[in-house]
Amino acid sequence: MNWISNFVRPKIKGLMGKDRSSDTPDNLWKKCPSCGEMIFHRDLMANLQVCPNCGHHLRIGPAERFAYTFDAGSFTELAPPGVPSDPLRFRGEKRYGDEIKAARAKTGRPEAFTAARGTIDGLNVMIGVQPFDYLGGSLGLGVGEGLVQSIEAAIAEKRPYILFVSSGGARMQEGILSLMQMPRATILVDMLREAGLPYVVVLTDPTFGGVSASYAMLGDVQIAEPGAQIGFTGARVIAQTIREKLPEGFQRAEYLLEHGMLDMVVPRKEMRETLSRLLHILMKQAAPRPRGPAPLPRKNGNGGVAASPG
Repeated sequence: MNWISNFVRPKIKGLMGKDRSSDTPDNLWKKCPSCGEMIFHRDLMANLQVCPNCGHHLRIGPAERFAYTFDAGSFTELAPPGVPSDPLRFRGEKRYGDEIKAARAKTGRPEAFTAARGTIDGLNVMIGVQPFDYLGGSLGLGVGEGLVQSIEAAIAEKRPYILFVSSGGARMQEGILSLMQMPRATILVDMLREAGLPYVVVLTDPTFGGVSASYAMLGDVQIAEPGAQIGFTGARVIAQTIREKLPEGFQRAEYLLEHGMLDMVVPRKEMRETLSRLLHILMKQAAPRPRGPAPLPRKNGNGGVAASPG
């Protein structure tokens, strides 16, 4: 039982009266999943959703990624692709169609992938975001088609491509159709290279399964956020299989950097500057002209994040 939520807060609301207490949001504080400290919402937003106590990088969605990365007011989201939401009419413990409806209601997005075009310090770029909050960022028809269409648009518009990815792997409710998205995405990454356009991958917590075994590990530059869990199979399964104790920090970003799987580990506050510098070099453009990130995303009436206007 949470004593503050279940006892103290109702008592305070009762004393203050219904009308006054209804003006007070319930999410003023958030508990850090790493250190357990309570963080004031405004401080967390100002720190780009990174715990000021332990440095833990909280999971964020496309609206925040775009706002933290693009120049202010420079980006517009691509229209989501129209694909069947339940191509196999799959039914497990729950109907897959019902899971899709619940994920859409929770996130306010049609799929686990959103792309946008805009600028970073004046340089035209395309950014794709595969967040974990929608069915674990799993790869299905919608994600694959969104990735393919956004890379095709980047090639047509001669924009370098940045992918922020977090995923548990392929979406098993879509069977072979899900697995087919991995070679499709790989081919599009090759097309980016043939067009002479950089492909930069930012691995965030967590990235596993078939996604980590395909397009998420094909970047010209591989970056990760601090502490991100990255691998193919979970550490517990590996430990049980080989019957050995795994090294400290196994499958964390810092461990992968030490063993040559990553090029760099970059804190969120330095990510925009790092990406801008890299892309200006790779595109053989003049030194970046600092313009500042887009305004921080605002909360909508449903408790979600409203996208910045583009």
